[in-house]
Amino acid sequence: MTVKLPGAFLQRMRGMLGDDYDSFVASYGRERSYGLRSNPLKLTPSELEACTDFGLAPVPWAPEGFYYEEGARPGKHPYYHAGLYYIQEPSAMLPAELLEVCPGDRVLDLCAAPGGKTTQLAGKLRGQGIIAANDNSLERVRALAKNVELFGIRNALVMHELPERLAASWPGYFNKILIDAPCSGEGMFRKEEDMIRQWEKHSVERCCTMQAPILKAAAKLLAPGGRMVYSTCTFSPEENEGMIASFLRDHPEFKVVPVQTAHGFAHGRQEWAAAAADQAVPDEAALQTAGTLRLWPHLVRGEGHFAAVLEKSGGAPAAERHDGIVAAGQAGSTGGKSAGFSGKERGSGGRKQPSPADAAADLSPWLAFCADNLVELLPGTPLLFGEHLYLSPYGSPALDGLKAFRPGWPAGMLKRGRFEPSHALALGLEPQTVRRSLHLNAASDEVIRYLKGETLFIEEGAIRRANETPAKGYVLVCVDGFPLGWGKWSQGTLKNEYPAGWRWV
Repeated sequence: MTVKLPGAFLQRMRGMLGDDYDSFVASYGRERSYGLRSNPLKLTPSELEACTDFGLAPVPWAPEGFYYEEGARPGKHPYYHAGLYYIQEPSAMLPAELLEVCPGDRVLDLCAAPGGKTTQLAGKLRGQGIIAANDNSLERVRALAKNVELFGIRNALVMHELPERLAASWPGYFNKILIDAPCSGEGMFRKEEDMIRQWEKHSVERCCTMQAPILKAAAKLLAPGGRMVYSTCTFSPEENEGMIASFLRDHPEFKVVPVQTAHGFAHGRQEWAAAAADQAVPDEAALQTAGTLRLWPHLVRGEGHFAAVLEKSGGAPAAERHDGIVAAGQAGSTGGKSAGFSGKERGSGGRKQPSPADAAADLSPWLAFCADNLVELLPGTPLLFGEHLYLSPYGSPALDGLKAFRPGWPAGMLKRGRFEPSHALALGLEPQTVRRSLHLNAASDEVIRYLKGETLFIEEGAIRRANETPAKGYVLVCVDGFPLGWGKWSQGTLKNEYPAGWRWV
């Protein structure tokens, strides 16, 4: 595989890398590495290894990460549709690991779409605490929401906002923030050749202009004592060491937390930070960038990446409570059915919905659904907006005036006195929490037919039921014990409820 790199890019890299330049260029003649991460909300890495034949090998810097063989095609397996793993470039797995997220943290993924790092961070929360995933592009936020739902994440807010508007509403709310910043994408030239064409159109200066205000907003959003990781997939010193040094000069309350090199990682270059600021001698801010990390494609089995770990001065954030809820700081809680949300439900193709229902909203169809189909209560505060019902994570910040694409776990819709469960609800459940389930084998024709949206003919005895539950009703369809979606069984026929937009093609 040979990638034709832009002449201007090669000339700059020759000046930056010196003796390492030839090895760097030679790496573009090798096949790229393919990666995926197991979903800890559903299974362990060893369980994923045991149930697949993708030729997995561990990614050394990501406990749930694996390299897989190019011909494995994990995206065309039923387990992908059950959210058992996320397909992700191996180097891109590092920033979320550096954030050191623990259950109970309040986490913000500020530039989150399409959701790879969001799913990784949510897996580390283990359902405790809150993750807010934001992107200011409506098209990209749709892909983000889909991946959040596919992974079965219950404690997420999916936002569609500008970072500065979040900072104005949620100052000091988060104790962990990830900024995977928009960048010139030089590290992705081998993975996505279209990035080369985009690089030739969009300048490094333009990317720096976007990155600086994002970092500034993140500084306001982070609680004292909190941790922030800034990352890019580019080699440009202006967007990496130079951006971090500039941020430190403007924000003396922050410092770089030096990261040890391992697995072929290299440290950032303080002289590049100084050069970006036209300094003959590096100042203190530039010197700190020696503690950042660079991943080079000729040194690691992955693509190019940069990461900086930043810490905000002040007392340690109150993130260690055993109930999984971090102290709210200056932000408020949604507190009930009618709190928060902008009144514009953007999760259904951008359609504007009615304002939130008042406290007297009739939730009896939802409660009846729970009684008929679930064996235990689900976490979250019910929020009803028009026909859409969400389960908001406990301790969520106020959403007043903000664009929330998903203000919680989408439970379903209330329609004319009845409740229709969502696909997201199915993917966030476990078979033992429902009264009816159907278990299909990954190698069976039936599971493919289900994923294609076809009607299945199922004998009553194949429906697993809790206690004296009748067979007729909603059934959680599973593949090898992992939920895929809903069906409705009656008299030997399973009506397929798998959403059209998700079907196997």
